[in-house]
Amino acid sequence: MLPTIALFLLIVSQNPFSKNPATPLAGQNEPIPIKIPTLNETIIEQEPSAPIPSEQKQSVVVDIKGQVVSPGVYTLSNESRVLDAIKLAGGLLPIADSKALNLAAKLSDEMVIYVPEIGEVTPVIETVLTSKDVESDGSLVNINTADESLLMTLSGIGPSKAKAILAYREEHGPFQRTEDLKNVTGIGDRTFENLQDFITVN
Repeated sequence: MLPTIALFLLIVSQNPFSKNPATPLAGQNEPIPIKIPTLNETIIEQEPSAPIPSEQKQSVVVDIKGQVVSPGVYTLSNESRVLDAIKLAGGLLPIADSKALNLAAKLSDEMVIYVPEIGEVTPVIETVLTSKDVESDGSLVNINTADESLLMTLSGIGPSKAKAILAYREEHGPFQRTEDLKNVTGIGDRTFENLQDFITVN
């Protein structure tokens, strides 16, 4: 009996009860610990926001001529109106005939906006004046041979200026070059710039 107790005490002293769990035997299923996240560790999945398509800003290019502070070619939004284009060109000159304009008209690409003088007869503002609009056969207006009615089809040429051109031809003979048109009373640099692409002396 005594040797048995001594043997038990010897085994306990060499291998005390351990707090660490024993290694599971082969063939036994080891439980997998599951960690439950705390509130701060909870992962909130956010759905990716839909890509916002880039806004394509369309624009129009218009040619502003006549009685404005700064005539020229301007680029504006395709939602702009004639009034916006006039403001961009510095506004109207005191001699401009604003009644001849449709300031509320929506702009279109390659549009020509011609601001006439008071009392001047002009084509409709929305019409883009080209050489084909001047004569039915598509040729330029010959200022040496055109009559009064044909001269008045040119942008910026009303009855008084057409008669002045005819009077100049009778007094001085044919124009030698298109720039000589500026020698006619009432036709200055701006008027000439507006129609120089639509006239010829040949």
